[in-house]
Amino acid sequence: MSEAATIADGGPDRRAFILGGAMALAAGLTWARLPRRHDALIPAGRLDKAVPLRIGGWTYETASGLVLPPPDQLARLLYDTQVTRTYASDIDLPVMMLLAYGSSQSGALQIHRPEICYPASGFHLSATDESALAVGGARPLPVRRFSATSDTRAEQVLYWTRIGRELPVSWAAQRLAVMRANLHGDIPDGLLVRLSVATRDVAGGQAVLARFAAALVASLAPAARHMLIANY
Repeated sequence: MSEAATIADGGPDRRAFILGGAMALAAGLTWARLPRRHDALIPAGRLDKAVPLRIGGWTYETASGLVLPPPDQLARLLYDTQVTRTYASDIDLPVMMLLAYGSSQSGALQIHRPEICYPASGFHLSATDESALAVGGARPLPVRRFSATSDTRAEQVLYWTRIGRELPVSWAAQRLAVMRANLHGDIPDGLLVRLSVATRDVAGGQAVLARFAAALVASLAPAARHMLIANY
């Protein structure tokens, strides 16, 4: 009996077998490549204890008064922990610090950068500046800076993000960091470290933030340093 007759009689189609086998193989390879290892650098309950209450000439004062991501369902999915602190100084401006941590970063769920939460709170942003900040480590710390202004308040902002063991400086670089980790079978964690001061003096405010960031890194124990800046 010919192949055409077999198909006409409702029998198996060799091409269908080949196509089905190829699809099964592709599905198996996709399943095998799915990331399964959670690469979390911050153990549960450790983030708040990682950062000391005294940093250089600043001392912890309060946990309120910061601009925060909108408290919606997405934020609850994104973040396991958020730590908010204001540090006061006798000779420098008070510095506000936000640590926002998510233990699992994926293509769909990644930590929000401050360029999202400030406009959501009614601020207008300046252009963002990328720079490398010397903090006494093996490499300069890649950070972003901008000014946020509303009708009643102005803040100078400096921040960095850590995805797994990388410090991506842009949203695109952040997504690539997640993809690279996934290709190695890892589900990376993610941390936002945001520092800000309430002032309209751009240069003066950013100078304060640079000094605080350097003092922050210098004050960290080795394990805490790894949590905040990985191998930098």
